[in-house]
Amino acid sequence: MTERQTAQPPKERDRPWLMRTYAGHSTAEASNELYRRNLAKGQTGLSVAFDLPTQTGYDPDHVLARGEVGRVGVPVAHLGDMRRLFRDIPLEQMNTSMTINATAMWLLALYQVVAEEQGADITRLQGTTQNDIVKEYLSRGTHVFPPGPSLRLTTDMIAYTVSHIPRWNPINICSYHLQEAGATPVQEIAYAMSTAIAVLDAVRDSGQVPPERMGEVVGRISFFVNAGVRFIEEMCKMRAFGRIWDQVTRERYGIENPKHRRFRYGVQVNSLGLTEAQPENNVQRIVLEMLAVTLSKDARARAVQLPAWNEALGLPRPWDQQWSLRIQQVLAYESDLLEYDDIFEGSKVIETKVDELVRPVLGEMDHIQRLGGALAAVESGYLKSQLVASHAERRGRIESGQEKIIGVNVFEGTEPNPLTADLDTAIQTVDPAVEDRVVEAVEQWRTTRQESSDRQGMGDPFHFPTVRQALDRLKEAAAGTENLMEATLECARAGVTTGEWAGALREVFGEFRAPTGVSSAPVAVTAEEGSALSGVRRKVDLTARELGVGKLRFLVGKPGLDGHSNGAEQIAVRARDAGFEVVYQGIRLTPEQIVDAALAEDVHAVGLSILSGSHARLVPDVLERLRVAGATDIPVIAGGIIPGGDAEQLRAAGVAAVFTPKDFDITGIIGRIVDEIRKANKLDPLEVPV
Repeated sequence: MTERQTAQPPKERDRPWLMRTYAGHSTAEASNELYRRNLAKGQTGLSVAFDLPTQTGYDPDHVLARGEVGRVGVPVAHLGDMRRLFRDIPLEQMNTSMTINATAMWLLALYQVVAEEQGADITRLQGTTQNDIVKEYLSRGTHVFPPGPSLRLTTDMIAYTVSHIPRWNPINICSYHLQEAGATPVQEIAYAMSTAIAVLDAVRDSGQVPPERMGEVVGRISFFVNAGVRFIEEMCKMRAFGRIWDQVTRERYGIENPKHRRFRYGVQVNSLGLTEAQPENNVQRIVLEMLAVTLSKDARARAVQLPAWNEALGLPRPWDQQWSLRIQQVLAYESDLLEYDDIFEGSKVIETKVDELVRPVLGEMDHIQRLGGALAAVESGYLKSQLVASHAERRGRIESGQEKIIGVNVFEGTEPNPLTADLDTAIQTVDPAVEDRVVEAVEQWRTTRQESSDRQGMGDPFHFPTVRQALDRLKEAAAGTENLMEATLECARAGVTTGEWAGALREVFGEFRAPTGVSSAPVAVTAEEGSALSGVRRKVDLTARELGVGKLRFLVGKPGLDGHSNGAEQIAVRARDAGFEVVYQGIRLTPEQIVDAALAEDVHAVGLSILSGSHARLVPDVLERLRVAGATDIPVIAGGIIPGGDAEQLRAAGVAAVFTPKDFDITGIIGRIVDEIRKANKLDPLEVPV
C-alpha cells in the first residue's frame, strides 16, 4: 500500500472562530441592510460600529455632533433607532458585539428592550459590550464621566448581566487601542491586566455578587486585542496573556474552575499599520496579522474581525468588507488548519519569547498596583505619558528607517494602482444630507415618543413613566448607591434619548478631561548638530526672532468628537521639541473654543487633527471664525484621513497645508508649518537645510 493509503484520516475539524466585520454608518436603516447582507454572505456574528455622538452621549442635534453624525458608525439616539437597526434580525439567535464604552449601559438597555419586543428570552442573548473605560482615557477618547462613576457603571452592568443575561460578556478589556496608541507588547498586556484587576476588584467589593458567584463573573470577562505585523511576537503575546490571566484569576480571586479562568478574546487586527501609500500591501499585512491569532490552537481567538485594505483612505465599501470576510473563510474552510492540535507546542523559540514577555509584564503590573491601580495611574497621567513616549519612539524609528514599512519609507516606487485609480469610488462616502435627516428624525421622536412606546404592545401604556419621571428616577439612583441598570431600562422604555440619558448622569457625575501626556513625554528624536530636527529648530528660532517674539506659538486642536488623539499628540510633542510653545487642550472641542483659544494665546499657527471624516464641515467652520475675528494671518493646517478631493477643497477654502497618513515624516511636517507661518507673515523663505 502507498503511504497515502495508509495515512490516518484527518481528525474532526474544530469549529471556526466567530467571523465579524466592524460595520455601521449613515442611518439605522442603512446599517440594518448592511448587516443582513453580511450575514447572508456567511458572517457568523455582528460587530456594531456606533457613531461618535452615540459613543459620547450626545444627540444628533447637539452642537458637538456637527459633522459627526453617521460618519464612523451608526447613530442610535433612542429605542426607535435600535428597533430599526435590528429589524428582521432575531437577536435570540445572534452573537452581537457592540463597540460602546461610556454609554455601554444605555446601549445594552436598548438592545435588551428590542429583544424583549421580539419575544426573545433575554437569558439566551449572546454578545459583548466593549465597556472598557480605562483605554478610552488613554487612547480612544470616547469617555464621558470621571473614573469613579465610570467604574460604577461598569460594575453595575456586570452584576446585572450575571443575574439576568448570563450568556452576555458585559465587558471587553480592550488592549487593541493601547497598541495603536504606541503600547509595546509588555505595556499592552500589563495595562489590560491592570484594568481587569480594577474591574474585578470593584465587582467583588461592591457586594452585588456573592463570593460563590465570582467565578461566573470571571468566566464572562473577555478581552479585545490587537494583532500587529510582527507575527512571532504577537502570537507569543497571546500565550503570555493567557498564562498571566490564569495566574491572576487563580491567585487573586481564588477561581478554581479552569473553564472560568480560560482567557477568552476577540481580535481586530492592526489598523494603525495600514498605509495610505501602496494600500494594496495592506492585504498581506491583514493576512499575516490574522495568522498570529489563528494558527496556534492554544492561543486562538474566539472571534476575529479584519479591517479592509482601504481603511487608511476612508470608509470601506461593502465589497471591501466582503474581501476581509473571505480572507477568514478561506483559512477556516479551505485550509486544514482546524484539523490539528497546537502546531507550536514544544517550540523552544516560542516558550523563550513568552517567558521574555511574562517577566516584565508582571513587574509593570506590580508597579501600577503600587501607584494605586489602573484608575489612579490614569488620573496621575502615568499611563498616558508612557504611551505617548512609546509612540514617539516608534515614530522616530520609522522616520530614521530603522523600522521599515514597505511603500512608505522603503521600496517606495510603484506601478499605477488600479484599485485607487478613482479615489472617489474607492471608498464609501456618507451623504452630508444624512445628518440633517437624522437631526430631523430625533426632533420628531421627541414629540411623538410616548405614543410610539405605547403602540409597541408591551402591556398597559400607563405602566411607562414619562420621560421626565424616568430621568428623575435615573438621577436619584445615580446620587445613591443602587444598581443603575433598572433605572436605565425604564429610560429606554420611556423613549429617553441618548443625550438625555447621558445628560442626566453628567448632572450627577460631572465630566472628565483626561491627561494628554504631551508635556511629560520625553524627547524621542534628538536634535544633535546636522540632524533634521536641528535644522527645524533653527528655522523656528530665526522665525521667532524676526517676528520679535520669544517663541513661536502653535495650537493643536481636535474639533468635534474624534477622540483618536495619537497623531495630534505626536505633532504636539515634536513641535515642542522643535522649539515651539505648544497649546494643546486635548480632545472634543468646538470650532468656537479652538478659535477663542487661538486668539487668547496669540498663536502663530493652528493645526487641526480629524480622523472621523468631519473635516469637510469643521475645518471651514474654524477658518470662517478666524476670518470674522480678523485673524486671517494665522495659517490653518489640517491633518487626518482626508481623501484627495477633500484636501483640494480644504486648500481652496484657505487651509495652508493638508497632511494625511502617507506623510510620516513628522519633523518635515513641523518644518512645513514654519514655512507657512513665514508666508502668512510675509517673511522671506529660509534656506535652512532640513
